[in-house]
Amino acid sequence: MSIPNDRRCIELLIDAGCKKRVIIHCCTVRAVAEEMASRIPEADYDTVIAGALLHDIGRAKDHSIMHAYYGSKMVEDYGLPKTLVEIVRKHTGAGLDQEDVKELGLPPGDYMPKTLEEKIVAHADNLVSDNRVVDHNHSVSKLINKGAFRGADRVELLHMELSDLYGEDLDVMPKRIGEYPKLKTVSEFNLE
Repeated sequence: MSIPNDRRCIELLIDAGCKKRVIIHCCTVRAVAEEMASRIPEADYDTVIAGALLHDIGRAKDHSIMHAYYGSKMVEDYGLPKTLVEIVRKHTGAGLDQEDVKELGLPPGDYMPKTLEEKIVAHADNLVSDNRVVDHNHSVSKLINKGAFRGADRVELLHMELSDLYGEDLDVMPKRIGEYPKLKTVSEFNLE
């Protein structure tokens, strides 16, 4: 199957049973990811957009760290491309290393974003709190407060890597697109 467009992604989120709040969060992450991809031409734009919209589909089943694993299985069951399955599984923080996977009781597997598209979606999610665009320190602080120091370090490194590719510190995002950006997708589906 090909990469689904915005409309199909929203339909899949609704079909999966995602609450409106989750869908609005996904649309906000899409806005951040779109801005990032607009200045990183090496990224596959359509994959980034669909991955951003679908990244939290697993929240229809679970709100723990397992939502990424469940979501990847749901995306796979929908017959979507493997690139999207991988984005959904690897989107938490700046990825989870094998020590994290073991500590958190996740099924064995690779949870570290490696492709540019996986990294963009993971970090776009780090730059969104609920439906508000924030700087990366928001996610770093949350991880430090949980004692997830390795995860906080990974977010810092991912932030630097993608800021370099973007050509500017990504903490500019709240000013660039707004703390609460206008979300075309949300309007189209009457999710406000």
